[in-house]
Amino acid sequence: MGDNDFADLIAANARFAEDFDLAGFDGVAHAGVAIVTCMDSRIDPLATVGLAPGDAKIFRNPGGRVTPQALEALVLGVHLLNVSRILIVPHTRCAMNAFTEAELQAKIGESSGQDASWHAFGVVENQIEALEDDVHKVRAHPLIPKTVQVGGFIYDVDTGLLDQKF
Repeated sequence: MGDNDFADLIAANARFAEDFDLAGFDGVAHAGVAIVTCMDSRIDPLATVGLAPGDAKIFRNPGGRVTPQALEALVLGVHLLNVSRILIVPHTRCAMNAFTEAELQAKIGESSGQDASWHAFGVVENQIEALEDDVHKVRAHPLIPKTVQVGGFIYDVDTGLLDQKF
């Protein structure tokens, strides 16, 4: 790794820090919101729902699924970080919905030059069914009170709109 591999990002960080105004922030979700969404760079979770840094807790992973790690984050958010509303937000044209597990394993294997057939990537065969299952997982979790509002949405990467499904 060369000395300049990250120079552009370090320079951008220095510019960011010049106007940094979150020093001393308490770390709670000021709008009471948590969002589970995909790692896709077309999604700006806070801007999508009119929030700003400090307003929400964000958990991102491929496909925007409610994994055990996402559930852990949501439980912590509800009990320690002021979360009272949870949005689960996969999106249109997601790679995790576009390939079968075998196709994705083959693509990763080809790209890496190694056998990837042993690795499960968690593709989503039916996005609406997966979203319904994820919403149910959160609503049924014994450490998430019934008073917490949980919604399932699909984010359209071509229009920027959310479509509430559950």
